[in-house]
Amino acid sequence: MAAQNFDVIVIGAGPGGYVAAIRASQLGLKTAIVEREHMGGICLNWGCIPTKAMLRSSEVFHLMQRAKDFGLKADNISYDLDAVVKRSRGVAKQLNSGVGHLMKKNKVTVVMGEATLPAKGRVTVKTDKGTEELTAKNIILATGARARELPGLEADGKRVWTYKHALVPPHMPKKLLVIGSGAIGIEFASFYNTLGADTTVVEVLDRILPVEDAEISAFAEKSFKKQGMKIMAKAMVKKLDRAADKVTAHIEVGGKVETHEFDTVISAVGIVANTEGLGLEALGAKLDRSFVVTDDYCRSGVEGLYVIGDATNGPWLAHKASHEGVMVAELIAGGHPHPVKPEQIAGCTYCHPQVASVGLTEAKAKERGFDVKVGRFPFIGNGKAIALGEPEGMIKTVFDAKTGELLGAHMIGAEVTELIQGYVVGQKLETTEQDLMETVFPHPTLSEMMHESVLDAYDRVIHI
Repeated sequence: MAAQNFDVIVIGAGPGGYVAAIRASQLGLKTAIVEREHMGGICLNWGCIPTKAMLRSSEVFHLMQRAKDFGLKADNISYDLDAVVKRSRGVAKQLNSGVGHLMKKNKVTVVMGEATLPAKGRVTVKTDKGTEELTAKNIILATGARARELPGLEADGKRVWTYKHALVPPHMPKKLLVIGSGAIGIEFASFYNTLGADTTVVEVLDRILPVEDAEISAFAEKSFKKQGMKIMAKAMVKKLDRAADKVTAHIEVGGKVETHEFDTVISAVGIVANTEGLGLEALGAKLDRSFVVTDDYCRSGVEGLYVIGDATNGPWLAHKASHEGVMVAELIAGGHPHPVKPEQIAGCTYCHPQVASVGLTEAKAKERGFDVKVGRFPFIGNGKAIALGEPEGMIKTVFDAKTGELLGAHMIGAEVTELIQGYVVGQKLETTEQDLMETVFPHPTLSEMMHESVLDAYDRVIHI
């Protein structure tokens, strides 16, 4: 069969790949996308979206238990885990078919199957019907990543789970161990803890949510403990003894190994890029662990081969992948896009309370030699937060004392994943503290705390 020729071939239809394909097609490039499993990738099917649907259910359940605080009555509150999961899967399915529709609308050729790169500019796809050959001058690799499995702690789907099992749980955990306290670990710990599981989180580093600002981590830990979660930092799970109905975890903490029994374990210890078996090394691409090394424009060093999203440098977030997809499509079409800067990418964790941040932590800013001014504002000082019944949280801003540049913003509390974008836009526009102070924030909103935090950095705070 003759090879089909395209201007651009995208491998992987997650939030990086499908967005790259849409933008390439919009720019007049003849585009194909290859996907081996689901349109929308992990994010839509097994990641960002279904987890948020499940977390929303647990949030509503938590609010129902607090009905009395709001002058409401709700008796015999309970949940149906199967129905919670069913709703979450329905949300994922709706979005998955939406991506298929977007491909059609944008005239992107979809090839379902497993891709390899036998030579520069060539893609071979193993499909249900046999093998298809595709050629293009430009190939965008967006193959994503999967859960990292540590030896001895591998998931079996019965008692030891990855995020996938945790999204379609075979049973409701009574006593749960979560290994790893990054966003994924903490979100699942938060979900199952809210539904009544006795939850323990083990983190090898000295604090949970280790990429966040230290003050935010400490606030989160206090909050989680108040909700009944157990936190073990500077601890390592050495091995798991599995039985039919339980798992015994050997946890090294403070130089001693303790054993604890659980009925369920979720492993969330990082990711591995899906870069093997593609033929990348033979083409001359450089890999660092499993990730393809690229420059600021996602160029791999192999002519015509770009790598975006979780298959290359971090932060490994869906919105970074999408933005890189657009940037690369514009580059291929002859444009002059700006590179994606990691410090301008916000991170959001949808636990209860939510956590969001952008830019440098206070410690990182000092490490880089900045003289900093730091502002803080607590939720308890904000009218809207009190009216919502969400008085726990804080917003912290870090400025360069010399120039007034916003170096970083860090938040914990209700809806901060929506608020963070204000600071992201501010950073992109190279806003100074003066601009932020002179901006009028609407009242009553949670966003007013963003204003007050800036004012606090310059000793001008009003409401505390």
